[in-house]
Amino acid sequence: MYTLLKQEGKARRGTFTTPHGTVQTPAFMNVATCGAIKGAVSAHDLREVNCQVMLCNTYHLHVRPGDDLVRDMGGLHRFTGWDGPILTDSGGFQVFSLASLRKIKEEGVHFSSHIDGQKLFIGPEESMRIQSHLGSTIAMAFDECVENPAKYDYARRSCERTTRWLIRCKEEMARLNSLPDTVNPQQMLFGINQGCTFEDLRVEHMKEIAKLDMDGYAIGGLAVGEPTEDMYRIIEAVEPHMPANKIRYLMGVGTPENILEAVHRGVDLFDCVMPSRNARHGHVFTWQGHRNLINNKYARDPRPIDEECDCPTCRRYSRSYIRHLLKVNEMLGMRLTVMHNLYFYNTLMERIRKALDEDRFEAFYQQYVGVLDHRI
Repeated sequence: MYTLLKQEGKARRGTFTTPHGTVQTPAFMNVATCGAIKGAVSAHDLREVNCQVMLCNTYHLHVRPGDDLVRDMGGLHRFTGWDGPILTDSGGFQVFSLASLRKIKEEGVHFSSHIDGQKLFIGPEESMRIQSHLGSTIAMAFDECVENPAKYDYARRSCERTTRWLIRCKEEMARLNSLPDTVNPQQMLFGINQGCTFEDLRVEHMKEIAKLDMDGYAIGGLAVGEPTEDMYRIIEAVEPHMPANKIRYLMGVGTPENILEAVHRGVDLFDCVMPSRNARHGHVFTWQGHRNLINNKYARDPRPIDEECDCPTCRRYSRSYIRHLLKVNEMLGMRLTVMHNLYFYNTLMERIRKALDEDRFEAFYQQYVGVLDHRI
């Protein structure tokens, strides 16, 4: 259940109560694709970087180790050791990314595994069954993520199909939650807004799925190659039609500045692989912008990654040492940079919430917009 505590402009400060704890929003979900953050970061480490929600990947866990195995091991919470909220995606985006291997029909999507070419099928019911086996706190509805730019007629038909799929997802989730052996009988379900970069399709689709009274609503199909301005334009068009009493999730976004801009436009929840993926290549985020630790100028730099940061990495290690570890491909280097970036993202969300609590979010926004995505 989402509770709106206060609002400044469009920016919202709230809480989201789940069977596995209450999330303070706006919040960033840390992406643990296969049940762990890439870079040797465990579920237990996430507490040290102030993570609230862990996100796992339905498609990848279905393929390996198999959702039946995870169910038999007690679900994702017992399997990974994370006791907070977990969100699982539906597999729709992964199917979208396997464009050359897929065939979309009304019943669902036939496609080939990216690992061994095995023929697979996921439809609304199958996605709900997989996510029920995983036992996540929040399941995402199965949708079609259409590439941008797309033809208008196809995007319109896709939206209509995604709505029909959402109805099927809701019915199947209710059935699964009623079974006596379900891992998490209180599993929640979010609907996903689609419509590419066509404002009228986005608005109409949002109006349709809002009638279904889901536990939350996501804006999907953005941050997939379209200009940033288009993403912001679509958020502004859709936001007035998103139920005010439901949590709002912008999928797959993004840079620190993307998050700041989206909060400014009324979004509550985010996820992105960027902080961990970039970190593994030496790209780290700071309050002055982002820097590349591989650069020669850091070879003899004794300072922490960010002198304003008190993360475990910045408290203990220098830019010089971390650069050395990355240059010689030591896993510790990746672990330290990933820990820093995740801590930075979660601290950014904490500071946003504090600014909203103190009625100074607009000043915070003006202070950091144009700075956080600056390359040092």
